[in-house]
Amino acid sequence: MESFKIGGCTVHAVEGDITEFEGDAVVNAANSLMVMGGGVAGAIKRKGGEEIEREALEKAPVPVGSAIATGAGRLKVRYVIHAPTMERPAMRIPPENAYLATKAALELAKKMGLKKIALPLMGTGVGGLSVEEAVREMARAMEEVCEGMEVYLYAYGREAYGELLRALRSL
Repeated sequence: MESFKIGGCTVHAVEGDITEFEGDAVVNAANSLMVMGGGVAGAIKRKGGEEIEREALEKAPVPVGSAIATGAGRLKVRYVIHAPTMERPAMRIPPENAYLATKAALELAKKMGLKKIALPLMGTGVGGLSVEEAVREMARAMEEVCEGMEVYLYAYGREAYGELLRALRSL
């Protein structure tokens, strides 16, 4: 794990499974319909339980640029923050959506008084963004919103982790 300072945020780059995170909240790179199918959303639902998706569906639709919080089921956090990067499942997205989703998630976390949050690389799965594009947009949101938070950026797999470190070092 390597740490960086971005705005008022301490950012930790982590290689691993975001569903193992212990802290205040895990962010789900959601779709506006709150359907938790594949990728990070699917992993969160499998590990945390169907009740996370049920609660999220009650609050749908959630536009890109907004975020909601649900319980976390069996995860080791108090909340799942669902921040849509796309309107429908499995859409390609513009880089701006990673910024909008990250900003919405961090604003909600701040409003809820949360300090220790895990984020996936927003939009890099089915959204089609490169790790570098996602990190650039996410860092922009962190610079604007972060105040005294610890953000854990999760990369799944050695290759993605190497790309995450390169992207963070180049900021």
